Amino acid sequence: MTKDKLIAEIKSKKSFLCVGLDTDMDLIPKHLLDTEDPIFEFNKAIIDATKDYCVAYKPNIAFYECHGPKGWESLKKTLDYIPKDKFTIADAKRGDIGNTSRYYAKTFFEYMDFDAVTIAPYMGEDSITPFLEYKDKWVIALALTSNKGALDFQFMTDLNGKKLYEHVLEKTSKWGTPRQLMYVVGATRAESIKTVRNIVPNHFFLVPGIGAQGGSLADTSNFGWNEDCGLLVNSSRGILYASNGLDFAEKSREKAVEIQKQMEVILVEKEFI
Repeated sequence: MTKDKLIAEIKSKKSFLCVGLDTDMDLIPKHLLDTEDPIFEFNKAIIDATKDYCVAYKPNIAFYECHGPKGWESLKKTLDYIPKDKFTIADAKRGDIGNTSRYYAKTFFEYMDFDAVTIAPYMGEDSITPFLEYKDKWVIALALTSNKGALDFQFMTDLNGKKLYEHVLEKTSKWGTPRQLMYVVGATRAESIKTVRNIVPNHFFLVPGIGAQGGSLADTSNFGWNEDCGLLVNSSRGILYASNGLDFAEKSREKAVEIQKQMEVILVEKEFI
């Protein structure tokens, strides 16, 4: 998935929605628990219901690997089922010394064949470069996250008043190009999204925190927009668990349509479509 193809898909679907496949066995509809592979059956229904309204899917690896080999099998089946025109993100938050990162890259880019993987950049350049060596694959580096704990370290300032996340952005942006490097920027940090955009004007942002976490789509779009759209806005729980009954897929579709329509208005207002 190249940057140009991603932009074309955004224009085609009139959407920059990413659906997070954080599939929790405790939350999926009970009637699926009797199937051979409840996780895959749930994901399959969600994908069928939402594929016309989103441009990306983001399985959170923790929800799969906790089930051991069967969970990895469910993840592989899910990835194989996702339409090939969708941008696929392994939300794995890996990041280790170079040799270890090389094998993480093999896992997610060769065996699983994801388009992108989320990376924690705090071990430095050699923890990221093995992922950047893959053609038409993407690193999505954690920059400014949406969780409460982000305040513990990311907003620490140096003697000049510059925050740690700003240093991370400035440094990592030199390791890759906007055609292979994105950033995680939480929607719950709306007041800082503009700062991030000023530091990395040409990169795409993966934006969690819309919906269940209280982030604003309007604020995210206003502060994070660039000439390429530059945004993939993720919704996980708000779409996946719109219902836990027999109508769960239908309700998920309705929620995806609701978000897509809001995004279409933004794309028109920005004269992107």
